[in-house]
Amino acid sequence: MKTRRTYPGSSNGGGDASLAQLLGHQFRDPALLRWALTHRSLSYEKAPEESWRPSGDNEQLEFVGDAVLGLVVAESLFRRFPESREGELTRLRASLVSRKHLAEVAAAMDLGNLLLLGRGEEQSGGRRKPALLSNALEAVIAALFLDGGLEIARSLIERVIISPYIPDLERALDSGGKFNGAIGDHKSALQEYMQSSGAGQPQYVLTAQSGPDHRKVFRVEVRVQAADGTSRSIAESEGSSKKEAQQEAARVALQRLIRPNSLVTATASSQASSGASSGESSRASSGEEI
Repeated sequence: MKTRRTYPGSSNGGGDASLAQLLGHQFRDPALLRWALTHRSLSYEKAPEESWRPSGDNEQLEFVGDAVLGLVVAESLFRRFPESREGELTRLRASLVSRKHLAEVAAAMDLGNLLLLGRGEEQSGGRRKPALLSNALEAVIAALFLDGGLEIARSLIERVIISPYIPDLERALDSGGKFNGAIGDHKSALQEYMQSSGAGQPQYVLTAQSGPDHRKVFRVEVRVQAADGTSRSIAESEGSSKKEAQQEAARVALQRLIRPNSLVTATASSQASSGASSGESSRASSGEEI
């Protein structure tokens, strides 16, 4: 005899409704989405004697979501990179389904603020924990799959997990295996590439900043030290924070090192933004290393 499933609550709060709108899917069974957002700590605190029930938290949905995610990512990579061997595709898939990447995507979607947590987990910073965020995203994928089918789940996965990061994957392939294709973390990728090539450590120098305090624009240069002790610039870019400018400068530098013939493409946006703001920039006299 089949056991009828019960979810942890059938009410659908405003947060759930906002998430459903972000997901682009009107849930026929809104309780599925609430289930996907329910962490085990909440069910344990509310009813410890019932915490053994799998339907009390989102761990079962994580299991389903992980499988759906793996299938969609594998098929997408197979179609996008038809010339890649199994080992290369496996490496790219590992980057896309990693806890780090999924947690960053979940944070960008603000899933942390929608999680249903127990008081203890809440107080320990559970809404920012990568494991909880990545697991919740997998559970949400499962909820979409169970409520709307594979194409609905595929749409979200392609939109937020795969498509924005295809340039990173292409650079990972073009590097010839010299770095692991850390998605979105261009600074780490550049450092790993340069170390493997014997080029030393990249240095990030703040060369200019402009704009009012509430809308600062920072310009950062990536430099590498030569054998004679001098340093040379290999890329520069801008951002609304020093961290953002460093990441973008590292991306341009990596593009230059891996694809020497695509300098114009890699730096076009950077040069355009530079020209727009050069008139109001206050350039540091010797550069501030950051």
